[in-house]
Amino acid sequence: MIKVENLTKIYKLQNNNKIKALDDTSFEVEDNEIFGIMGISGSGKSTLMRILRGVEEFDEGKIIIDDMEITPENYSQYKNDLKEKTAIHLQRSFGLWSKTALENVIHKLHGIKTGDETTANIDDVKQEYEEEALDILETVGLKDKANHFAPVLSGGEKQRLVLARQLAKKPEILLLDEPATMSSPKKKREVLDTIKNINEKYGTTVIIVSHQPEIQEYLTDRIMLIYNGKVEAIDSSDKIISKFLENEEEIYPIAEKKRDEPIVKVENLTRDFYLYRGGHVLTIDDVSFDVKKGEILSIIGPTGSGKTEMLRMIAGFEQADSGNIEILIDGQWTNMQDYGENRMKIRKNMGFMHQEFALTPHTPIIEQIATHISPKTDETYQKALDKAKEIGLSDEALDVIYQLTDLSRNEAILKLEKINLGPEVLNILFPAIPEDEVIEYIIPVFDALDLPLPLLNRQFIELSGGQKVRVAIATVLASKPDILILDEPFGDLDPVTLRIVANSLKKINEQFDTTIILVSHTMDFVKEVSTRTLYINNGKLVDEGDPEEITDEFIKAENEE
Repeated sequence: MIKVENLTKIYKLQNNNKIKALDDTSFEVEDNEIFGIMGISGSGKSTLMRILRGVEEFDEGKIIIDDMEITPENYSQYKNDLKEKTAIHLQRSFGLWSKTALENVIHKLHGIKTGDETTANIDDVKQEYEEEALDILETVGLKDKANHFAPVLSGGEKQRLVLARQLAKKPEILLLDEPATMSSPKKKREVLDTIKNINEKYGTTVIIVSHQPEIQEYLTDRIMLIYNGKVEAIDSSDKIISKFLENEEEIYPIAEKKRDEPIVKVENLTRDFYLYRGGHVLTIDDVSFDVKKGEILSIIGPTGSGKTEMLRMIAGFEQADSGNIEILIDGQWTNMQDYGENRMKIRKNMGFMHQEFALTPHTPIIEQIATHISPKTDETYQKALDKAKEIGLSDEALDVIYQLTDLSRNEAILKLEKINLGPEVLNILFPAIPEDEVIEYIIPVFDALDLPLPLLNRQFIELSGGQKVRVAIATVLASKPDILILDEPFGDLDPVTLRIVANSLKKINEQFDTTIILVSHTMDFVKEVSTRTLYINNGKLVDEGDPEEITDEFIKAENEE
């Protein structure tokens, strides 16, 4: 049994303010139970999981597990015991080796045996661990991806690989923080069935944080509802889910307006994707479609079907093997494979939000927004053109560097290294705008996303999961892009917050005529927010049209497999 009594956790922020993340929290979990925890973003759920894991100290109360009674005074003595008994899967956690899925699990198995997974020479230990590693990968539905390079797996596949590495421990207690948020409906069911199987086969106690009602309903009999760190109720799953959804906003309607002029043309797009040591994995096969100005176009399909790759090619991060992507700017169609100033103008008016957010953990948010907005402003853009001419940089070379401002810092640095440049070139060409200008850009966006302005002075790591998603969206939206591309950033938002985001996107589309292209595995969200939907499978365009009809077609196909 796990017994938590009067647990309190207070965070001290950089500005000497304090946040009470957990406030006199008490509950019990029976042995072998799958116990659910729900609450809106920022309620303290993830903090609680980290405390139970042994990586976050607390200020008051106690935790009793088996014969251990853990208090703030002796927590440091029991950290290793908690880590021994538990395994954890945190939301959007992608701490993986840049190796194959199989090698990632072998590293973990070797580390469990030796105490240090970094010492594993895969060639030496592969035979010893391969059978067990493949069995674990099969458990999480990744055996067919065993030899695929982990960094290029889809978001949902990365989540399952993280889970596979945790299962290697055969833990007594499995702590799951939104474990299936970025998977397609079919893959989500596979993950949930895996959790059930682990619970039944090994008698593992499972504590699962998820604000997705269908996940809690499928897995749990009891749920604890938590709000602002306080326990509001512990009851049957159906009662807690009903109580949790009481505060949802009403649906804001999609604006009725003309959406018939193409702004993006994708014609006969073909691209083969290969993995290092993994061979051929995907072909984008002769795909053609238009994106109309002012529409909200959603792209759906199974995990690994090519949705993210399609978005990255539209944005110019990846190049097609054949076919064309053209985008309208200033009345002129520009091919996204033609590097130069016209393509830069498109990028200046485009925002891209990646599955793995491009914000760094320990930098104040206002500084990061200042850096992100800068390349999109008229003044910085013109200064970059002038500076490039001054130092003899061609328009094509400047365009290559300019597109890096829309990537995560790590990916940008890797790409700069390939052309023998350091990250300082980004600061030279695109210096951050003053922070007082940031406020002007961000106020309307923070207001639309229900974010308080004091968050600007917080570090990204100090935010809740839902706040991180909304701040990342706000960072992209602040420059008021003509085209906004969103690659599955919504999967781990609670329904209450997701409705806020959905309504905000529709208001932004209405007020600024922003064209939105998004990928999502949350079918109710797709139906609610889209004007049109594309269904992609195995790199092919299966169907397109009314969001309700296309999502139902996709769900039916998933259920029949």
